[in-house]
Amino acid sequence: MSDVLPINSSVGKQSVLIDTLGCKVNLFESEYIYSQLDSSRWERSEDQSADLCIVNTCTVTKEADRRSRQAIRRAIRNNPDAEIVVTGCYAEMNPDECASITGVDLVVPGTQKLQIPRLLSGQLDSIHSGMNHAVSPAAQLPAQAINGFETRSRAFLQIQQGCDNGCTFCIIHKARGPGRSVLPTTITRQIERFIEQGFREIVICGIDVGSYGEDLSEGIESSIDLASLLQELAARFDRCRFRLSSIDPCHITADLVSVFSRYENICPHIHLSLQSASPIILKRMKRRYSDKDLYRVVYELRCVRPDLVLSADVMAGFPTESEVDFELTKTAIKELEVAYPHVFVYSEREGTPAARIPKQIPLKIRKERAKHLRETGVEVLNAVRRRFIGKKVTALVEGSIDQASHLSRARLDNYIPVYFKNSGSSQNCFELMKIVGIFRDGLQGELIAGQESLSWLIRAVSNEVSVSAGCRTVLRKQIGFSRDSTDSKNGSLHATGTNVRQTQGIAKG
Repeated sequence: MSDVLPINSSVGKQSVLIDTLGCKVNLFESEYIYSQLDSSRWERSEDQSADLCIVNTCTVTKEADRRSRQAIRRAIRNNPDAEIVVTGCYAEMNPDECASITGVDLVVPGTQKLQIPRLLSGQLDSIHSGMNHAVSPAAQLPAQAINGFETRSRAFLQIQQGCDNGCTFCIIHKARGPGRSVLPTTITRQIERFIEQGFREIVICGIDVGSYGEDLSEGIESSIDLASLLQELAARFDRCRFRLSSIDPCHITADLVSVFSRYENICPHIHLSLQSASPIILKRMKRRYSDKDLYRVVYELRCVRPDLVLSADVMAGFPTESEVDFELTKTAIKELEVAYPHVFVYSEREGTPAARIPKQIPLKIRKERAKHLRETGVEVLNAVRRRFIGKKVTALVEGSIDQASHLSRARLDNYIPVYFKNSGSSQNCFELMKIVGIFRDGLQGELIAGQESLSWLIRAVSNEVSVSAGCRTVLRKQIGFSRDSTDSKNGSLHATGTNVRQTQGIAKG
């Protein structure tokens, strides 16, 4: 295997396909690679075949390694004549394993993946495989704005890269390197591009997103952190909603809670990097919070956003985990109402301190505990979903999932999906619905149309009926309501004549 890619530039435009595994940051980075390719030479493949296949891998667990190898072999099998490039975290940590797979043409370490377009355009002579190759921090962060995500209704926005923590079970801080923050000006430019492309929800993501700003040390940017960044974004871009991706409980500060309280276009949904609720296990994991901190921050968030829905990363079977430790985590899922627990079975990672702990939990027990944690999450989700039956909500349409039955999916600001019979709603528009039941992994809704829609909408933006946090602000901006000074005593709101006539398209983008 060479360290250069033998792409034939004389055959005209060629197709490229990127298969992405793992986290939301990987999704953003894959889209960035697509966006930076020379459009005169490359076009995005519309199916699973291409002249160039890039596999953007993950290594968060042993299972992720296995799936990465599986994806590499699948790309080779489906595209026997294509050039195969392997990159991402698995390629960063195990370049030789990737290179040993017959059919792989080039291994690009994850820290250099954003340089792939430059390599293909001839701006770089080669990319060096292997860990610890010196790469400037700037080269590991997106320098240009991307247009969006072709097959998704939500846009993922990377604001941060890397991690400085070194939890005892994790190797991602080695795969991704130290924490680095994207400049605020780059972030706002990217959001402007997303909005131009019609996106109404932006997911803020990073490897350790709560540490945003800690490495910025020049001028006014030296004082920015995640809370102040979110405040600026929510105030400036009030026609879309922002969803915060995975965050460590230690980063849920009083300032961040305050921002959640003041800006309704920040979604009432948090994905916690929880892992465990046992104090002794948290210490052995080298986590930066206690079980008491965990309960406190969730309580504080729910005080300001009662409609908050939680998802969380939860680990089962960490070394030395007793039945008591396990039960503490299970109880926390119930008491904190974690509706969407993303449960991992603990996986020994070579080179991590946790792998050297003598008392490893048998794999069978780990899997049993993971099963019980998932079942507990289903119980919580069912209880949370039942509370919405009969309520009227605003949901963002994600698209059709079954054209034959006209079934589409939308999503509430608290992350719960809503399935409904579509009668013309387009992707990335807000729709008013009534929740009539539980369906699949979410809720079943019915569209509210015509005069009933307008009547409910006026009452909603006038604070006469309860709507989920985030809906009211977005709806007011969407339909152009303004407060009439002559009605200041009763605080009524008025819509322009144009907007009243747009009843059928109300709340659409």
